[in-house]
Amino acid sequence: MREGLTGSRIRERRVMLGLKQAQLAQQIGISASYLNLIEHNRRRIGGKLLLNIAQALGVEPQALTEGAEAALIAVLREAAGDAGLVEPEADRADEFAGRFPGWAKVLATSQRRIAALEQTVEALSDRLAHDPQLATSMHELLSTAAAIRSTAAILAETDELQPEWRDRFQANIHEDSRRLSDSAQSLVTYFDNAAETREVAHSPQVEVESFLAAHDYSFEPLEQAHAPDTVIDQLVTGAEALTTKAAQHIATGVLQQIARDAAALPLVLLQEAVAAQGHDPAQLAQTLNQPVGRVLRRLASLPDLGAGLVVCDRSGSVTFAKTVEGFSVPRFGACCPLWPLFAVLGQPGLVMKTRVMQMGRGEAQFEAIATCEVQAAPAYNSPPLSQSVMLLLPVPSGATLAEPVGATCRICPLEGCRARREPSILRDGI
Repeated sequence: MREGLTGSRIRERRVMLGLKQAQLAQQIGISASYLNLIEHNRRRIGGKLLLNIAQALGVEPQALTEGAEAALIAVLREAAGDAGLVEPEADRADEFAGRFPGWAKVLATSQRRIAALEQTVEALSDRLAHDPQLATSMHELLSTAAAIRSTAAILAETDELQPEWRDRFQANIHEDSRRLSDSAQSLVTYFDNAAETREVAHSPQVEVESFLAAHDYSFEPLEQAHAPDTVIDQLVTGAEALTTKAAQHIATGVLQQIARDAAALPLVLLQEAVAAQGHDPAQLAQTLNQPVGRVLRRLASLPDLGAGLVVCDRSGSVTFAKTVEGFSVPRFGACCPLWPLFAVLGQPGLVMKTRVMQMGRGEAQFEAIATCEVQAAPAYNSPPLSQSVMLLLPVPSGATLAEPVGATCRICPLEGCRARREPSILRDGI
């Protein structure tokens, strides 16, 4: 499509230079009527004629044939999607960038800034609500301030106070004031350190997520190893991200699951089945005679599929999360994005498939396929140990109705939601 707009770019460049159509036609040795057909994209050009036009207009030939960068076009289309433009208008992003490159860059820059601010708001919201270090610091500040206020009230409101008690209360105020100053300084230092670009792990689960992300959720030794326990031990003990025993324990469990899945369903076998019949998990499970949960986990390990994966235990705690662009997996508390995952809990064998669209994230759509599986053989008079698995497959936006979900209530722009637990800090979708 970009090549088909060469004439439009020639016309825009000519107008910018203040050249009349007849003047440019004379310079390049063609008739004005033929140039008019070219500028209205009714004649394709190339070779010497294109070189002559580019030289007359003072630009490189590629600037006329290729137009704006693909990344710029992608951002413009994302902005059109966020603004709710209908497809005929959104499909003209290439033409807009070709005719008005300056304005296109301004709009693209604004779109990128909006996306970055949304991510910042989401991260800060999650942090304010669930950061244990921040919660401890705030508790310390409030407790110390309350102690100072209480002591100061005694000094101010008690007329007859013996000198030794007055001295004791004043010493308490002095000590509490010093503690308050130290706590405030510690909090400021904490925020300054957290301003670094890399994420600081605050829990064993976050350490494990950092460890998995550093390996791109792919562990080739586990796909081929004859002694997976030895390989797992080497991977865990040699990981810089796993600084605590708890994190190492969680990571070991995750790697053991990957090793069991790899032994039961090799990637080569899965890739052959996907090439033959597509990546529908239910179909693949029947063809390969494998549990759906295992197929979901193995599909998430295919690099070219670009899928996300979330696993939770019977209590609803997320034990594994592979993120995917356009879908934010909440780390604490928020259930809205994960409702298909929780919907199958307690119903082993049920496979749920639905299309979801996360609000405020470019509104990308995903097929969410979730199932609940029993992890161990049943025992007498004992409830089964189970977990839920949900695969997130990116899909192009289309006519299929998608269920809107928010990352958290605090930053969800969806109005009229009956499940909202707290007001959103966003206004007008910003």
